[in-house]
Amino acid sequence: MKPPAEAVPQETFRTLLRSQKVWDIELPAFDPAHAPAAPLPLFHTWFAEAVASGQPEPHTMGLATVAEDGGPDVRTVMLHDADDHGWHFASHTSSRKGRQLAARPEAALHFYWAAQGRQIRVRGRVSAAPHAESLADLHARSTGALAAALVGHQSEVLGSTEELARSSAAAWERAQAEPDADSPTWTLYVLDPLEAEFFQGDERRRHVRLRYRREEADETWVKELLWP
Repeated sequence: MKPPAEAVPQETFRTLLRSQKVWDIELPAFDPAHAPAAPLPLFHTWFAEAVASGQPEPHTMGLATVAEDGGPDVRTVMLHDADDHGWHFASHTSSRKGRQLAARPEAALHFYWAAQGRQIRVRGRVSAAPHAESLADLHARSTGALAAALVGHQSEVLGSTEELARSSAAAWERAQAEPDADSPTWTLYVLDPLEAEFFQGDERRRHVRLRYRREEADETWVKELLWP
């Protein structure tokens, strides 16, 4: 067994931390005057540009929910789609975030694409898709995604890594043998945005922040600039 790594001394950590550079690259320009009337087309454009720039895993995002004690809770999940219905992600209804969303169906998303000094924040209400739609989304993904869903028990206390290995091996075997296997608690969630902010970093710290805010009375979007 590999011995545990030695702890890094506090001063060494601070030196490492303060020596890190931010956006040591040429950043793209962003003129908010030419931004579209709604956030979704701009998100699609920025996502395509993030992929073209070589940004690793641009489809991963932070998902913040409201915890049982009323405080914040956050984790990294994968974006499944972004369309006229909203931003899509998935999890088990029995997981911690699933329980939190059931109790308070609202959340915030955060994307950070360092390759272009960009971040996007989206917040709104969350709804659960019908089970048939959730399964269709799951079956359109990889065998590994299905196997992970079939393991289940997300967020529960794990007795040992050996137990996980056994469950995972059985789930992989089933996913390969039954590509249409059901996972009863696996659910596709859709965040219907009320607000979306697009942040473009600037090397002189004159960052551009464009916020879209939805007027619920007539479902129109208001665009406004924010101080960095």
